[in-house]
Amino acid sequence: MGSSPGTSRSKRAQFLRAALPCLALTTLGSAPTAAQSLTPDLFNPNRGGFASPETLPTRRTAGVPQAPSDALPALPDPSADPRKRQQTPATSRIGQVPTYGLPAATGASGSGYDSLNRKRQQPKLYPGQPKPKRAAGPGSPVPTTAPPPSTLGLPRIAPPPSASANKAPVPAAMAGTVPGQPQRRRLKADDDAFGAVGDYAGSFLIKGGLELSTGYDTNPARLNKPIGSPLYVVAPDLVVMSDWERHALVADLRGSFSGYTNNMPATIGGFASPSPVEIDRPDFNGHVDGRLDVDRDLKLTTQLRLRLATDNPGSPNVQAGLQKYPVYAAYGTTVGFDQSFNRFQVAAGATVDRTAYTDSKLTDGSTFSNNDRDFNQYGGIGRFSYDLKPGLKPFVEIQGDTRVHDLAADRNGYFRDSNGGYAKVGSSFEFSRILTGEISVGYSARNYTDPRLSQLAGFLTSGSLIWNASGLTTVKFFTDTQIAETTIPGSSGVLVRTYSAEVDHDFRRWLTAVGKFTYGTLDYQGQNRNDKTYSFESNLIYKLNRNIWVKGTLRHDILDSNQAGSSSQGTVVMVGVRLQN
Repeated sequence: MGSSPGTSRSKRAQFLRAALPCLALTTLGSAPTAAQSLTPDLFNPNRGGFASPETLPTRRTAGVPQAPSDALPALPDPSADPRKRQQTPATSRIGQVPTYGLPAATGASGSGYDSLNRKRQQPKLYPGQPKPKRAAGPGSPVPTTAPPPSTLGLPRIAPPPSASANKAPVPAAMAGTVPGQPQRRRLKADDDAFGAVGDYAGSFLIKGGLELSTGYDTNPARLNKPIGSPLYVVAPDLVVMSDWERHALVADLRGSFSGYTNNMPATIGGFASPSPVEIDRPDFNGHVDGRLDVDRDLKLTTQLRLRLATDNPGSPNVQAGLQKYPVYAAYGTTVGFDQSFNRFQVAAGATVDRTAYTDSKLTDGSTFSNNDRDFNQYGGIGRFSYDLKPGLKPFVEIQGDTRVHDLAADRNGYFRDSNGGYAKVGSSFEFSRILTGEISVGYSARNYTDPRLSQLAGFLTSGSLIWNASGLTTVKFFTDTQIAETTIPGSSGVLVRTYSAEVDHDFRRWLTAVGKFTYGTLDYQGQNRNDKTYSFESNLIYKLNRNIWVKGTLRHDILDSNQAGSSSQGTVVMVGVRLQN
């Protein structure tokens, strides 16, 4: 059965459409062609499925980390939520759709405002670990910053040469890096690496020491013709300080006992010796100071004091023919207040003191009473100061007292009850912690009930200056004026002025040299007797550690008097050890 003409023409048209492209490719192509084999990749719908991975133009090169599969990464789904899209490290950004902006609450971290209202994550703390303080927010007070060390009186500590300098390892327990360990209290800067540390008893800091020395004194009795003797000195001291936020209580107790192995002769040139036979001398000086802070501007103050001593060797107050020195005790109290009115400050107090002597023991075995030297003193003191500017505080001080003796007349028949006082003006200052102290000048006078005793008056100076010349050298200066009682017939009293200069130098922190010079005058008014004293002293201190010091002392004393036979000289050489805590 033959085909129709229409059908034959359509078949011929389809054949020509398929053959013409093949004929064109055959004519243009210069290389031989090969048939393509049927592989599973032909049915792979992914890009690059018709070519092997090693022939791809975007294949990986050497040196680039290879992914588990060499197939190209899948394109992200454009219809997916960008907040839920997983961000994975991409080997190539070709063909990926970038994402702009940050999801909500991305920067809230574990604190701050979270728009998604998610629960904050609380930090996990070790047992015993203190809770961290919350960061200061709006409305919080500005934190106070500590002043630089120079304004606190602390030494400037040089930083290490480098942050990476070689340092000795610190145990974790001392460094405070043990997990769960409470934070350690930060230690204060120590200005004395070999000073006493002390022990705490409750809220009190206790520092104690004991100094033991031995040596030789060429003239311990300060006679005109020297007689020497070996000596030993035992000197304990105790300091107790309160550690309270308000109020204060401080006790400072220091004493010494000087013992001599040789006795002095009872007679010199056929007369009773002006020196005792036994020249051992005790000395104690202690005071307890208290302060009660009523409020910011008002403070109540009090002091208890005690002094145990003897007359100085070579003094005309020492009786002839003594077996040993009589000991006197001077004790008393002061009760007062300290009120501040902005920069103006008023301090006042009432004083009560008592001086009592023991009986004198003579070489013949008898005793002699010293009741005529015992007296009570009642007085008051006031001080007015003004903070002119930081580091400068001028003041005016006035003092008055009355002395009443147990016996109206002394051993020579003089009535020594008196009234007296002083007035002085000065200033306390502090210049960059280099020069600190206080200095004042004034006038002192004392009138006696006995008309035969003239008024005891004179110019007075008092002060204490400390000059930190360098980090290793310190210069100190002290001056003081006192009116002392005397038993010399016809003499009103003794006007005593003392001037002292001291230089401390640290060759090393453990090796210190101290040089000291003291000059004094003793004016016995009414008797035209004037004594001058000179003292040259040098000390060398070797500090083994905080608890043990070794000390050497060399001192030369000179007493120059206008009275014949009263001048003397003496040299003291001692070596000792100091034990402290």
